[in-house]
Amino acid sequence: MKIAVASDLHGSLLYARAFFQKADELGADKVLLLGDLYYHGVRNPLPDGYDPLRLSEFLNQNAHRLIVVRGNCDSAVDLTVSAFDFVESAVLMLGEKRVHASHGDKFDIDHLPLGEYDLVLYGHYHTGFIKEKGNTIVANPGSTSLPKGGTPRSFILLDEQSVSLYSLEGDLLDKKAL
Repeated sequence: MKIAVASDLHGSLLYARAFFQKADELGADKVLLLGDLYYHGVRNPLPDGYDPLRLSEFLNQNAHRLIVVRGNCDSAVDLTVSAFDFVESAVLMLGEKRVHASHGDKFDIDHLPLGEYDLVLYGHYHTGFIKEKGNTIVANPGSTSLPKGGTPRSFILLDEQSVSLYSLEGDLLDKKAL
């Protein structure tokens, strides 16, 4: 099982399509979105390809393969145009590995969720990384649409053995064994 993980699409159909194309090329079975799908947020500029209505239609076409965590910019109206559920956080089993996924506005590397997890995933900060904290790997896919801090447009690919950070162009940026 391979899961492609992205966060903070912020309404960009252009970069969402590019992400799904790379996810398909890498053989992803599922797509985990860590929130902030449609609205760009008051502190962010409009991303290239900003078209939240057409993005919702594109995501609805892929609803069968989506797991979606609600972000701080996702509103009640976003739920009404989406053919998939938004959850506050998700706990996934990837083989024997326990994975916690959230948006990042409540949990982050300095405030991990309660419980023991092999991997904690969150977005929100628009900066991609993979780090270790104690016995837990903590990773952020960055943002495909609005990367910050000089980081590239990026996403994560998970499988039972590893977590990998890729640029949207498909370059492997970092990888850690799970």
